[in-house]
Amino acid sequence: MNTKLLVALVIVIIAVAAAALLLLQQPQQASTQTTQTPSKGNIYVIYDIGGRGDLSFNDMAYLGASKAAKDFGLGLKEVQSKTQDDYVPNLRATARSGDAALVVAVGFLMTDAVKQVSQEYPNAKFAIIDGYIPDRPNVLSVLYRENEGSALVGALAALTAYHFNCTKVGIVLGMEIPVLWKFEIGYAYGVRWAERYLSQKFGKNVKFDVLYIYTGSFNDPAKGKQAAEVMLAQGVCVIYQAAGATGLGVFEAVAEAGKKAGRNMGPPFAIGVDANQDYLKPGFILASMMKRVDVGVYTAAKMAVEGNFKGGVLELGLKEGGVSVSTLNDLQQFIEIGVSAGAVRREDADKIVATVSDMRSKIPSWIWEAVDQLKQDIIAGREKVPLPTAQDQVVQLRKELGLGVAG
Repeated sequence: MNTKLLVALVIVIIAVAAAALLLLQQPQQASTQTTQTPSKGNIYVIYDIGGRGDLSFNDMAYLGASKAAKDFGLGLKEVQSKTQDDYVPNLRATARSGDAALVVAVGFLMTDAVKQVSQEYPNAKFAIIDGYIPDRPNVLSVLYRENEGSALVGALAALTAYHFNCTKVGIVLGMEIPVLWKFEIGYAYGVRWAERYLSQKFGKNVKFDVLYIYTGSFNDPAKGKQAAEVMLAQGVCVIYQAAGATGLGVFEAVAEAGKKAGRNMGPPFAIGVDANQDYLKPGFILASMMKRVDVGVYTAAKMAVEGNFKGGVLELGLKEGGVSVSTLNDLQQFIEIGVSAGAVRREDADKIVATVSDMRSKIPSWIWEAVDQLKQDIIAGREKVPLPTAQDQVVQLRKELGLGVAG
């Protein structure tokens, strides 16, 4: 055979073999890529330093993100921030991944980091919970009218205290940041509304002391317990916690005080926050002011997937279902969160529901009806709960509403 013809034939055989090998490899590569990254991308959740397992704010964000991932065919990637120095690196890593359908920053403390990274990555979509960044086309600021929901539990606290012949209520908070002013002032407003209600309904001139403490932390149950113990020692009988995982210590203090007094349910009572936390110390948690972070995260993801995402502000209050007072109907769902976190045993679920139901049945119906009246008045605009946005406003409102520092 001609040497040139033989060389050419060998080259053709090699080329055909290489092409066949390439065709055999392609389906396997495509399958791996599809498994690792859904076609619609991932929803990334950057948690605040409290992290998953707080049974509160961060866990509510996970609830919304996991539902969105399931409903919209997204992958779910969770990123924990150990310190505030992690915010920018975590956000950058997710934004440059190339597979982020949406990056969710959970918490006000990430505001500056989101401002920086969203400018560096203008094509990435960001949603920030509680941060106010109104002028970026790629950032959706999800805000809540916590002042409205806090007013409801403020009224509930005062009216329940009155029923048990007590005139002192309190609120334990985390770090003093603007979003928490809404909890503090809204709560006090609800207490003062209760005073007016009692005057109109019963002709009673009742004056409540409203005490507050900022613990400086969202992740220190010991500080929450200490703050609650200070209030209990001063005669406070209902304590609202707005402190993330720090507030778990409030529940401990209240339940211990009740059991020490020989009771299996309040008073004293605590009031939970963000999630339905009524199951954590059943019988001693009067209700929870639910802040539906899950609804905000889910809505932002829906907008991103459906191509309707745009920067600006999404504000959720009583009217939109963004805040509410916990009910027995949603209790079971949140018990499951507790089970997943190892805070509740599954075999205790039925007993917990029965205890919470029993406790609520002992609160007179007129109290729950009064709280609902306030809710309807707020939605209709007949009652306007103050919304502080600056330090001088908070100082003035504290004076007008008669708040005092505990201790």
